[in-house]
Amino acid sequence: MTYRILVAGFQHETNTFAPSKAAYENFVRGEGFPQMVRGQDLLKLREVNIPAGGFLLEAERLGYDVVPVIWAGASPSAHVTQETYERIAGEIIEAAANETIDGIYLDLHGAMVAEHTDDGEGTLLSRLRAVVGPELPIVVSLDLHANVTEVMLEQADAMVAFRTYPHVDMADTGVKAARLLDLRLRCGKLHCAHLRLPFLIPVNGMCTLLDPARSLYLQLAQLESEDLSLSFTPGFPAADFEECGPVIWGYGLHSQPLNQAVTTLYEKLVSEEYQWEVPLLLPDEAVQRAMALAESAQRPIVIADTQDNPGAGGDANTMGLLKALIKHDARNAAVGLIYDPAAVQSAIAAGLGSVIDISLGGQSGVPGDSPLRGRFQVTHLSDGRCRFEGPMMNGMDVDVGPVACLKIGDVQIAVSSSKCQMLDRTLYRLAGIIPEKMSVLVNKSSVHFRADFQPIAEHVLVAKAPGPMTADPADIPWTRLRDGIRLKPNGPVFHH
Repeated sequence: MTYRILVAGFQHETNTFAPSKAAYENFVRGEGFPQMVRGQDLLKLREVNIPAGGFLLEAERLGYDVVPVIWAGASPSAHVTQETYERIAGEIIEAAANETIDGIYLDLHGAMVAEHTDDGEGTLLSRLRAVVGPELPIVVSLDLHANVTEVMLEQADAMVAFRTYPHVDMADTGVKAARLLDLRLRCGKLHCAHLRLPFLIPVNGMCTLLDPARSLYLQLAQLESEDLSLSFTPGFPAADFEECGPVIWGYGLHSQPLNQAVTTLYEKLVSEEYQWEVPLLLPDEAVQRAMALAESAQRPIVIADTQDNPGAGGDANTMGLLKALIKHDARNAAVGLIYDPAAVQSAIAAGLGSVIDISLGGQSGVPGDSPLRGRFQVTHLSDGRCRFEGPMMNGMDVDVGPVACLKIGDVQIAVSSSKCQMLDRTLYRLAGIIPEKMSVLVNKSSVHFRADFQPIAEHVLVAKAPGPMTADPADIPWTRLRDGIRLKPNGPVFHH
């Protein structure tokens, strides 16, 4: 028998404290994700390192007939607008209602909040269930930063999440989803077990290149078997709703080994709670330390501007670290990407080699941040189109709009016309900056940059300049979390 499987993707990571919402046009552009595609065009994502790509390749190997509907993703931000959510979710639900299918695969994030629903994925799954009934298999792939809800666990037959941050295993996770679907189709409904952790984890503490995350995921893989799938999502600690936070879960043909494996991982996490905390530097500290290290370094010192990460809801235009570089007269330094379309247009109008007097960045209105007024030399202009060469989104075509390199002192600034996290060295090259030759690099990113930059970095520092994405969850003005959860590892307890 040949199975017909509906395939769709709808990805958004929602920071409910961020300054700007996600509209339909954001999904059309993709903003660092593939641009929105429908129907047969979705099949072109097979070669891209996203879950849908891996699923499509494995579905082909398994001999499935694929019914491609839509794939849409947008850069993290505040809530997805109601109109946008209904438009995209509606297409998926309509296709499920009208197609003759044997199963559904969804490439979701797991941390989507829309204007009218806290649980974007759970709402979509519930609506699909209402259309296809309780028996049709629905399998989902999730981001490592998913805030997994009870509704998601109830409505999906199986879900599997990334195990790397930076996310280099996205296509691999799609392959796992296809195999879970295959297990479900062959063997019937699977047992599910899950446990919710009692504390929030800072985003910077989730990096799987370092312990404790590295050892946790190694143990998770060792506990798995052919008929036992396990996942752990540390969560996205910037969504103010009751079920924000880390969850361990799994599926299996037999409940006893499944329950034991989930409990084992839970006990390891709880016993190592203190290890998930992360030290953060203030801008002056980070720049001074980077400059001192650079004096004897053979390779760049990289500073993560984590609180203005556009991959977590930042607008990529705060000036805290750039001002610190200028204040301390940093040499051979570069910053990217700063999102400021007006500055790019000023540079284009003035032309290559000219000097422009402008206010750069600072438009987000973040307390403690303001624009940088100065005279900048225009040293490079480009159309902003490239193909990622790093391991995370390898092979993906990206268009960040026109790009300008603006130089002030000995600091080069890569300025773009749309938001994109600095997760690939190619984004610096768009601005004529050769990242390998720089002494100090300031990246608008939290962890994803490590996939492509760690191999060229002598040291990596994490800085806490004013920005929309609060790096320490205990600093966030929560109002709706569940009572009793700790706001960070061994941190204060939340009470309404």
